[in-house]
Amino acid sequence: MAAYLIRRVFGAVLLLLIVSAVTFAIFFLVPRLAGQTMDSLAAQYVGKDANPSSIAAVKQNLGFNEPLYMQYWHFIKAIVVGADYKFGPDAAHCGAPCFGYSFKSHVEVWPQLTSRIPISFSLAIGAAVIWLITGVTTGVISALKRGSVLDRLSMTIALAGVSLPIFFTGMLAQGIFTVDWPIWETIDYVPFTDNPAQWAWNLLIPWCTLAFLYSALYARLTRAGMLETMSEDYIRTARAKGLKENKVIVRHGLRAALTPIVTIFGMDFGLLVGSAVITETVFNLQGIGRYAVQGIKDNDLPIVMGVTLVAAFFIVVCNLLVDLVYAVIDPRVRLS
Repeated sequence: MAAYLIRRVFGAVLLLLIVSAVTFAIFFLVPRLAGQTMDSLAAQYVGKDANPSSIAAVKQNLGFNEPLYMQYWHFIKAIVVGADYKFGPDAAHCGAPCFGYSFKSHVEVWPQLTSRIPISFSLAIGAAVIWLITGVTTGVISALKRGSVLDRLSMTIALAGVSLPIFFTGMLAQGIFTVDWPIWETIDYVPFTDNPAQWAWNLLIPWCTLAFLYSALYARLTRAGMLETMSEDYIRTARAKGLKENKVIVRHGLRAALTPIVTIFGMDFGLLVGSAVITETVFNLQGIGRYAVQGIKDNDLPIVMGVTLVAAFFIVVCNLLVDLVYAVIDPRVRLS
């Protein structure tokens, strides 16, 4: 188990380095191949009062005159140990992990990210709990009651959930529960540490909106997996040995059907933490998804790079956790 864990952790670190290299190349190498110069990038750090001398000073201070491999080294070094920046007569230290300063607001990107990550994480974890419980439960019941009215009704609702986009269901839910039936006057994020009950209450509609799509997908996937698993020979053998039906379903049927669920959940949760853009936009939640949209609109390179790397980190970590869960669910995975 220890060797398996070491291999997976090493692979995760290596993957993060590859993602950082690809991200750096997209934002620094590709524009150069397309004809953009380092002067134009340095001018964004200077602002509206850009002149040749100030642009040259920024290029020198930020290392834009150096080869790309050295720029990448400074980029990784800043993330690991921080960096010192000097704009004109003023100097500032950007602590690790340092993703630079925003072009527009001239503040550090990392503190802005850390203030928004709890919002995105709260949205993701609440929705994940709802869609796992409702999706897996609905899928199991539909598989066991195959062909019944309940099966057809649940799969019809699942089809609707897959088909309807989040911006439609989100705006519809917001209009119904804040305008037509004003159960919620406003939907504002309240930190969990300030008021846990208000935190959950204000996020309930965003959770349900987001979970509606994912629970539909998980219900269909669970149903398909359970139908395939429950027809296997070892299920009939377990029943022939006299095991109770609930033990056959949970220990043998559901456990085998959970493997694809665990895979997709790891991907979905990691992506959701870093990219719940539509839901955060509809409900005006200032998470890192909204922060990314702001950076893209403003052409704010440090913000976009910071969000990209943070989102990649969550995805890689979630996949690492999925590998570890695999080892618990199926011990044969440890030997691979």
